[in-house]
Amino acid sequence: MTPRPHQRDRRDVNPALGSRKLKLGTFQTNLDSGCVMSDLDGRLEITWPNTVTLAQLADEMEFEALVPVARWRGFGGATDPQGPGFETFTWAAGIAGATRHSGVISTSHVALNHPIVAAKQSTVIDHISNGRYTLNVVNGWNFPEMEMFGVSLLEHEDRYVCAEEWLTIVKRLWQEDEKFDFEGKFYRIKGGYLQPKPIQKPHPVIMNAGSSERGRRFACQHCDLVFTNIRSHDVATNTAHVAAYHKLARETYDREVRVWSNATIVQADTEKEARDFYHYYVHEKGDWVAARNVIDTMAAEINKRDYPQERRNAMAEMMIAGWGGFPLIGTGEQIVDGLAKLSKIGLDGVLLSWPRYIDGMREFRRVTYPLLQQSGLRDQAAG
Repeated sequence: MTPRPHQRDRRDVNPALGSRKLKLGTFQTNLDSGCVMSDLDGRLEITWPNTVTLAQLADEMEFEALVPVARWRGFGGATDPQGPGFETFTWAAGIAGATRHSGVISTSHVALNHPIVAAKQSTVIDHISNGRYTLNVVNGWNFPEMEMFGVSLLEHEDRYVCAEEWLTIVKRLWQEDEKFDFEGKFYRIKGGYLQPKPIQKPHPVIMNAGSSERGRRFACQHCDLVFTNIRSHDVATNTAHVAAYHKLARETYDREVRVWSNATIVQADTEKEARDFYHYYVHEKGDWVAARNVIDTMAAEINKRDYPQERRNAMAEMMIAGWGGFPLIGTGEQIVDGLAKLSKIGLDGVLLSWPRYIDGMREFRRVTYPLLQQSGLRDQAAG
């Protein structure tokens, strides 16, 4: 193997693998409306200055992961949330150049991006960021987007066979000096080659959000960061949910994973004011048509899942409130207490969003983040 003096151990350069007790990130700052589906004044308008503002606010607090979502069309309704937005590889390259501390992520659809192109683009961003880069690999469930490309969603099992081939090729390109051939069910590579190699060794960090049994196995076998939703308020249920990922990775694949989730922050001077605001932007201004479009797409037969009507209503509310994020509602002290509980169930990191993204994040930096530091949650974990 050719010596690569520019490379560094990814544990030393990628903040997502750092040792803080609770790592933090942002979610969907590359898309119009951010994480809300609401006709709320002050919601995120996606311009380059706005998305850079959010990235630099996160950077000032040394957030460990800025996670964009790969979206190619919106969800209709009155506001068409997530319609306008920035493509994630080019977004990540720009954000990497505009930040100094935070981990920068791009999100890649397996079906839409060739592995050689994704490996090369990722390498460039890893160099721009000096090793702060993570690749979020997604199979896709949003079949209207795929149809826009003239691509059909694969059956559920085949999606993961394809993703395994895709990621195998990407990792080989990142790590192997000799050209190689690859013959699989979905990809045929002749003389695969990539230089220079990424900054991170053995390769950049990989994230995945597989939630089905097959998806969980893929994430725990092949990825480093596992993203999951926290749906319950029961501590024992949530602790077991997070622990199951660690157990699967350790006992079946002899490896370690970090588990992340997302949360929506609705903060005010009093809990009543925060809850009143939640009711306002969700139940009075919410785009329920767009939210139900999301649920109907997720529940399509090809995605091998369906939801009873009563669950669909609750899911639609969570989508409007913050793209399914765990609700943290109340004063700054209550927000910190909520984050402490998410840490206690075993989460390594939480991606945050706010209904009025820029204003909310500025308030968090000014009021809440100092409380979070005082709590010890941002300290280095022992050992």
